[in-house]
Amino acid sequence: QVQLVDSGGGLVQAGGSLRLSCAASGQLFSTYTMGWFRQDPGKGREFVAAIKWSGTSTIYAPSVKGRFTISKDNAQNTVYLQMNSLKPEDTAVYYCATETGILIGVPTVSYEYDFWGQGTQVTVSS
Repeated sequence: QVQLVDSGGGLVQAGGSLRLSCAASGQLFSTYTMGWFRQDPGKGREFVAAIKWSGTSTIYAPSVKGRFTISKDNAQNTVYLQMNSLKPEDTAVYYCATETGILIGVPTVSYEYDFWGQGTQVTVSS
């Protein structure tokens, strides 16, 4: 079993930056995908970014591409989401997640992910 603890959220002015961290306990295998999602109250969980645990493959939602960067430290079992040029519409609870079952491709749908962090609040003021 994988347990995830995400952190790093907070209040930031528009145009500012935050870095979210996701620390995993339990073994992460090379075929796994680590992803970030976000959710506002009353809305569905939105895909943000994902990275394969092995290699360099990444994928971003169009709304964040060029502003957000997902990265990982395999030795520390940690995934990061660097968020730059933040906008008020980026305000949400951000969740890290692990997908374990897909062998081909990079999953981008929330229900495909198997383990989730508790969420960290990101609020961007205008």
